[in-house]
Amino acid sequence: MNLDQIFISAQEAFLFYKNLPGKEKAEFLDTLADTLEEYRAEIVPLAVQESNLPEGRINGELGRTTGQIRLFAKMVKEGSWVEATIDPAMPDRTPLPRADIRRMLTPLGPVVVFGASNFPLAFSTAGGDTISALAAGCPVIYKAHPAHPETSKKVADCIHVALLKCGLPSALFTHVEGGIAEGQALVQHPLAKAVAFTGSHAGGKALFDLANKREEPIPVFAEMGSVNPIFCFPKKLSHNIPGLAKAFVSSLTLGVGQFCTNPGLIFVPEEQAKDFENAISAELKEIAAAPMLHQGIAQAYYDSIQFLEAREELRWVKVADPKHLINGSTALAEIKAHDWLKDSLFQKEVFGAFAMMVVYQSQTELEEIAEHLHGQLTITIWAEEEELKNQLFLLNLLEEKCGRLLFKGVPTGVEVGYAMQHGGPFPSTTAPQSTSVGAYAIKRFARPIAFQDMPQDLLPDALQDENPLGIWRMVNGNWEK
Repeated sequence: MNLDQIFISAQEAFLFYKNLPGKEKAEFLDTLADTLEEYRAEIVPLAVQESNLPEGRINGELGRTTGQIRLFAKMVKEGSWVEATIDPAMPDRTPLPRADIRRMLTPLGPVVVFGASNFPLAFSTAGGDTISALAAGCPVIYKAHPAHPETSKKVADCIHVALLKCGLPSALFTHVEGGIAEGQALVQHPLAKAVAFTGSHAGGKALFDLANKREEPIPVFAEMGSVNPIFCFPKKLSHNIPGLAKAFVSSLTLGVGQFCTNPGLIFVPEEQAKDFENAISAELKEIAAAPMLHQGIAQAYYDSIQFLEAREELRWVKVADPKHLINGSTALAEIKAHDWLKDSLFQKEVFGAFAMMVVYQSQTELEEIAEHLHGQLTITIWAEEEELKNQLFLLNLLEEKCGRLLFKGVPTGVEVGYAMQHGGPFPSTTAPQSTSVGAYAIKRFARPIAFQDMPQDLLPDALQDENPLGIWRMVNGNWEK
C-alpha cells in the first residue's frame, strides 16, 4: 500500500472536485444510489453471510443507505448548506469605512473514514461518513472493517462505477484494507485533513490522541457508543408497567443489543422497582439468544459480563448464557443508586443485550445521578406531563449530558433527516458539536473561509451579488434569496 501515492492522488482530485457545482456533486450521489440498488442482489447476500444479520435487516439497511445518499444529493443540489454570509462594503461609514467581507463553508480536503462493524452498509463503505464527506466536496480514503471485507469491496466497486459514469476522478474514493498499523498510518499522513470513526471508546480515543499528536492536528469525529439511559418516573410507570417493560426489552435486544442506541441503563423509583423488574423478566424470557456480528464481539460481550459478575453491588436478575459463544444472550443486573454512584465503571458500555436497572429513592438522588452521568448519545425520560413540570432542574442537567433528549418511545431508531442529532458530549463522541447522522453531518468536513474585497468575477457563485445559485444567504444580517 503506497500511502503517499494514495493521498497525493486524492489531493489532486480534491482540487478539482471541491469547486464542482453542487448539481454535479448531486448527480454523482444520485448515480451512486442507483448503482447500489442495481447491485442489491449481489450486495445483500454478501452482507448477510459476513455479519450474521438477517436478510430483512440488510435489505432495510441498504434502503437506509441509498436514502441518506439521496438526502445529501438533495442538500448539495439546493446549496444553502454553505452558509453564505455577506457584509457588503460601506465606504462612506464613519469614522472608518467597512470592507466587503463574504464568508462561506469550504471543504477540508482528504478525509479518512473507518467503517463500523455493526452496520455493514449504512455506517460503512458508502455509509453516512463517506457520503457526507463526498457531499461536502472531500475525497475519501476508506479503511474497511475486517468483519465484512467482501461486502466492503463490492460497495467500493459500486462507488467507482458511479464515479466512472459521471466522469469524475477515481481517486475521490480509495478503498484500503489492513489492521491497526494501517489505520494509524492513514491518520498520521500529512495530507489527511479529518477522520471519521464509529466504534469502541478505546478505538476512537486512540485515533483522537494520534491525530492531536500530529505536527498539524486534525479533527477526529469519533462516535464511540453510549449506554443511553432511561429515566422512569412513578406516575408514568404506574399507568403502564407491562407496556413500558415490553418497550424497554424490545429496544435493549434489538439487533442482539448491537446498536449504539440500545438502552443499557434504566433508572427506576424504588416503590415500583420490584413490579417493573418482574415485568422485564417476563419479557426477557421470550427473547432467544441470537448470533452476534462476529466471534470477537461475542467474546468481548461475555468477558464484560463475567467481569461485572464479580461485583457484589450487582444483583443478577437474568444471567447471560455463554453456552454458544457466537450467540448473544440477554442479561440484566440490578443495583442501588447509592452503589451505582460510587464507581464510574457501572457507566461503561457493554456492547450487547445487557442492561443495568438502577433503583433510586429520592429526587435528590436522581439529581445526583444526573450530575455524575457521563456524556451520552441519547437520554430518554418516561414521565407524565405533570411530572415534567416539577423536573425543570433535572431536565436542565440532563440536557448537558446528551445529544438527543427523548420524551416518548425508546432511543433505538435513528431517523435520517434534517433535524437529527446523533452525537453527544464526551465520552460518547470526540466532537459534541457535530452529528454523524442527518443532513448536518456534512458540516463536519467543511471549514469557514472569508473573502475580503475580492473582485466579483473571482468570487464563488455562492457569494456573487446576483446569487446565480438562488440559495438562501445572510446579507447584512438578513436572510434572503
